[in-house]
Amino acid sequence: MGKKVEICGVNTSELPVLTNKEMRKLFRKMQDGDKFARNTIVGGNLRLVLSVLQRFNNRGEPIDDLFQVGCIGLMKAIDNFDLSKNVRFSTYAVPMIIGEIKRHLRDNNPIRVSRSLRDTAYKALQMKESIENKKSKEPNLSEIAEELGISREDIVYALDAIQDPISLFEPIYHDGGDPIYVMDQISDSKKEDDNWLEAIAVREALRKLDNREKLILVLRFYEGKTQMEVAGNIGISQAQVSRLEKAALDNLKKYVKED
Repeated sequence: MGKKVEICGVNTSELPVLTNKEMRKLFRKMQDGDKFARNTIVGGNLRLVLSVLQRFNNRGEPIDDLFQVGCIGLMKAIDNFDLSKNVRFSTYAVPMIIGEIKRHLRDNNPIRVSRSLRDTAYKALQMKESIENKKSKEPNLSEIAEELGISREDIVYALDAIQDPISLFEPIYHDGGDPIYVMDQISDSKKEDDNWLEAIAVREALRKLDNREKLILVLRFYEGKTQMEVAGNIGISQAQVSRLEKAALDNLKKYVKED
């Protein structure tokens, strides 16, 4: 028996779970105008909303409010879901639920952002989603800017403005030992001597790698290419790139220690 937890008057331990087969059958009924089928789909996916809410536990917002907002995202997903696409409903719905909650948190952010900046950011996010749906790949900022007729710099500024602030002491990784905090990932520009020495050590270590190892590291970490792109560039498989990259990094670490 599940533990009873009530959110917005809903006993979460009694929420039903629908199979994929049941979902598809209900969607067909809903698309034929059956309102009861739609309500059944909503009720059968409230656990999905609850699972998403766990990502927003420490935002200081009442859980009941976030649950209601998440349900709005769920209903939008239900009304826009395309049965002809070969994708599970949960895969489609989770990003929409998350998006709805994030919009709510941004609109209620204590740090005030001008309406025009918010509008620009939301237009950019909507255009990103639209291009992704059409091309089945994530667009870059230049593509979004061109479609909207807004400069790339204005879009970057608007998207930065609506980001939620986080504490420097917020943990971002924990493996059972000491946690890694945000502040641990911020570089210290004052340690210029250390950076200079490290750069020399890395440069010397790179010289000890063979040409293919050096090429892979340059393409991956200096030019920002994916392993698939690197594989295409040098004519080998992605699996080979992955193995060679790992070996090159291991060698690089070893040579830096020796130096």
